[in-house]
Amino acid sequence: MIQKMIDAIGACFPLTELGCGEYAKQKVGGMNFTIRRFYAEGIGNVSSMVASGFFGLMKMDTLIITPTEKDMPLFSYDRVLAMGNDTLIFEVYDTLLGECDLSALDQVKENAKILPDHDLGAHWYDSIKLPQSLSKKGKKVHTAAFDKVASDYLKAYLAAAKSAAPCEALPKREKASVYVEGLLEHGGPSTDVFKKELGEEKTAALFRTVLFGTQE
Repeated sequence: MIQKMIDAIGACFPLTELGCGEYAKQKVGGMNFTIRRFYAEGIGNVSSMVASGFFGLMKMDTLIITPTEKDMPLFSYDRVLAMGNDTLIFEVYDTLLGECDLSALDQVKENAKILPDHDLGAHWYDSIKLPQSLSKKGKKVHTAAFDKVASDYLKAYLAAAKSAAPCEALPKREKASVYVEGLLEHGGPSTDVFKKELGEEKTAALFRTVLFGTQE
């Protein structure tokens, strides 16, 4: 699914793959990660993580878009397949300088109401997480439907980005940094695992320079 999503981004915003250096391959928390980073012309930083472990019983995908050239919210996609469960999470964070039309995301979320929800609990970043975010958890029988939601959600985001206002990179990076630095300070489900395995300094470099591109 990740490659299809990367291809969809590239069809709207031409991609140039950037090196990840030592971070390209990681073993963290018993999972083997392949990490990639791209510059998406006209929108900003794109990164992906594909992971598997525990004899193939657990698979994880992550896709992040950090807009620096369009005034769009930061975009995060997570998919976890484990022990017969399929979890789909889309989160968009308020890194906006002005206003943008996210009604297409609202429509995708509305269409997905028939699918089982997933309660993520309370987190420090909830105050900047936009209401267009969604989270679902089901079984293998839900996978095809989850795939369609994933495709529709990304397409809606990219369409909104096409018509969103252009913006300067520096203030957008500063807004995104609020979220990224918050993750590093307060933690999060994946942040804590990386910190434990890589240490705080390497995790900070991975998040700032590769996954979110808030620092060059």
